[in-house]
Amino acid sequence: MIILSIFTVVTEMAIKGIIFDMDGTVVEVPYDWGQIKKELRTEGKPILQFLSGLEEPERAAKWKVLERYEKEATEKAVLKEGMQEFLDFLDRKGIRKALVTNNAGKNVTYLLNKFQLNFDVIISRESGLWKPSGAPFFDALKRLGIRREETCVIGDSPFDIQAAREAGITKILILSQDIEKFASAPAEVFPSVEALKRGVKKII
Repeated sequence: MIILSIFTVVTEMAIKGIIFDMDGTVVEVPYDWGQIKKELRTEGKPILQFLSGLEEPERAAKWKVLERYEKEATEKAVLKEGMQEFLDFLDRKGIRKALVTNNAGKNVTYLLNKFQLNFDVIISRESGLWKPSGAPFFDALKRLGIRREETCVIGDSPFDIQAAREAGITKILILSQDIEKFASAPAEVFPSVEALKRGVKKII
């Protein structure tokens, strides 16, 4: 008796686009999230979700607190070491780039102008699409004009991983020196932009 086995070889699609997080990924920003959550009394909820559920005038007052912290941190932000060279490399390779952040549009504009950065698609919280929901990533895919199989996400937090998975994006790259924090996460972790660049070269 002869048993025939049929093997299907699946070749991963080359990456044509990358969705970037901003704070902690493209730029280093000195946020003290513990202090911010303590002052806002978020009750363990994600900040934007918590603020959106408040009634006026408490809602407006606490939004001002968050915006004050964001403004102070944004003005102190520095570009991640090696990030400009990495973005230039992606441009030369024809990789499309989206920036998806829960930060405010005015802070995004400030940082993009300060560091002279360009992205094909920019989605800030004014869109109403916030991570960890996959909604902003679905929007980014549509506006980039590429499929999720041709896309990877580069971020620095569990929110980025959760949003990517909800959007069906399986190639998730995390930029963090805290390797242990993401030890069980469905993502590849890189301690530096240079290491990240080497990883990306393998998939584009």
